[in-house]
Amino acid sequence: MTRYGGGRPYRGRNGPLGRWILAAAALGIAVLTAWFWQLDNRESLPDPLLQTLPQPSVSSVEEPEEFPGPPQVKGIYLSGPMAGSVYLDDLIRLVEETELNAMVIDVKNDDGRLTYRPERGTAAELETGTAYIEDLPGLVSRLKEKNIYTIARVVAFKDPALAKARPEWALRRSDGTLFTEGGGSAWVNPYEPGVRDYLTEIALAAAESGFDEVQFDYVRFPTGKNMSSVEFGPHADGVSREEAIVGFLAQVRTALHEQNAWLSADVFGTVISSRLDGALIGQDYAAMAQVVDLICPMIYPSHYASGAFGLDVPDAQPYQTIFGALQQSQAVLNRVPEEERAGVRAWLQGFTATWVAGHIAYGGEELRAQIQAVYDAGYTDWIIWNAQNRYTADGLLPAD
Repeated sequence: MTRYGGGRPYRGRNGPLGRWILAAAALGIAVLTAWFWQLDNRESLPDPLLQTLPQPSVSSVEEPEEFPGPPQVKGIYLSGPMAGSVYLDDLIRLVEETELNAMVIDVKNDDGRLTYRPERGTAAELETGTAYIEDLPGLVSRLKEKNIYTIARVVAFKDPALAKARPEWALRRSDGTLFTEGGGSAWVNPYEPGVRDYLTEIALAAAESGFDEVQFDYVRFPTGKNMSSVEFGPHADGVSREEAIVGFLAQVRTALHEQNAWLSADVFGTVISSRLDGALIGQDYAAMAQVVDLICPMIYPSHYASGAFGLDVPDAQPYQTIFGALQQSQAVLNRVPEEERAGVRAWLQGFTATWVAGHIAYGGEELRAQIQAVYDAGYTDWIIWNAQNRYTADGLLPAD
């Protein structure tokens, strides 16, 4: 079995066995964009320095027996309401008629709500489920009948619902007040064992429902002016933010592999080359790539500030931005032994960023340019993000 993003071999108990051939909500987006734009003074590393960084230290994790690997993924993102609506038929048809072959579906959304009502477990006890999807296993089964690869998106530590239900797990300032990030969203503590177990339980439930893979988003610490006043509790003693995130992912991966499911994690594009950004939010790109099966950088051109990759307006240069970001990815991951590094699956921009000065309209041509950049950078996998789930065949190749 092999890992598949960028032809990176999967490390199972018996070592690498081969390689794939390389092929040549609106508010949330606004908040992320504002954050990227405010980091004009971040300590980004020049490309020549990337390969000289020290090797990250990651504890080994016992692997279960090997299981069949996934295909090359070309996917789209779906919210819970969309996945549970009649409009799902249109998106299934789009997948059948184009090169698409995968769907990333919200199982736990940005509000901390499960998009279905679980019948058992902690989420059922806390009543954090919402019946957007009436029959989750049935939905997954239906997609698999169409040969669609299924990925469960689970928003991790941004969780207003859990913070309300378990206030002792919420991030709080030293004065006892609740910490919130942009938009007033509460977060839970990544160091808290109860939070980690809760998320692991949700991931395993997704695997039991039939999902091929679980993808964690917001698997990071929040940003904000008052982060320095947050109290993380005794479990944070002597443990860095990066180590906390890596430790959590290692815990979930072991559990998911026992269920024959894969693990992926979303990361900010800037953490690929910025030690400052990575330390701030707890995302060490190379270290995370050693404890997940797929690492998914969010490299939307609209999220880069002027000057990134030598471009005045990265949003107006989709090919150059994606290619530059993935070149950085290769430089960083090349210092990780090939048999130990994750595959790379890029998040691509499927929306027009009207709030960016100098932006361009994104349609089929801009989408195709991004896809080509993925291939030219030596990778094979990509997923399109559109918070409104508005997708067309424009820019996509027809099905074989």
